[in-house]
Amino acid sequence: MAAEMLCTRWTVVLLRELIAGSTRFNDLRRGVPKMSPTLLSQRLRELEASGIIERVKVKSAKGIFEYRMTESGKDLRPVIEAMGMWGQKWIEAKQSLKNLDPSLLMWDMRRNLDPSPLPNRRTTIQFLYSGLPASKRTWWLVVEPHGEVDLCSTDPGFEVDLYVATDLRTMTAIWMGLTTVEKERSKITLTGARDIASRMQAWLGLSPFAVEQKRVSA
Repeated sequence: MAAEMLCTRWTVVLLRELIAGSTRFNDLRRGVPKMSPTLLSQRLRELEASGIIERVKVKSAKGIFEYRMTESGKDLRPVIEAMGMWGQKWIEAKQSLKNLDPSLLMWDMRRNLDPSPLPNRRTTIQFLYSGLPASKRTWWLVVEPHGEVDLCSTDPGFEVDLYVATDLRTMTAIWMGLTTVEKERSKITLTGARDIASRMQAWLGLSPFAVEQKRVSA
């Protein structure tokens, strides 16, 4: 019965996004970009009916709802984390790097970015991925002094502190923990504030599973 409840298409990926902290429909869409809005709505209703999540009205915003994990849903955290660790350890890196998605990569980088090594002011970092269509080539991470991080696919209008030019495969490999910024310096061009550039590995938001070492060849 647990398998019937959890093993439908996209459900585990959706649970990962909920456990990671996304609560609103549009944020969940950004975290699971290949899932259609219709199917997302259906899976959310099913998870709610199963008692894994609850739909809560936001008091400060009219007509806005959030999806929050129930006690039952929170108990799934070690299950989802174990699946991620297993995949990081045993799924071949080449297979993982076949279907790259810049929006998903940047969304996870935004969520896991560590603002502490950055200056105590608004910091804007622009990523430029070569070889992608114009609509997916350029991204901005805006880090506010209080630590909030915003992801923009259109120019937010702030002065850019650091430009990061590379290819999507290289940045995804770094995010997965398969390599490091230092090892890939020949494939990355950093232009702008030197202090921010020199600390890139420290503030960069890596996959939560990057700590797990691969046991299969890259």
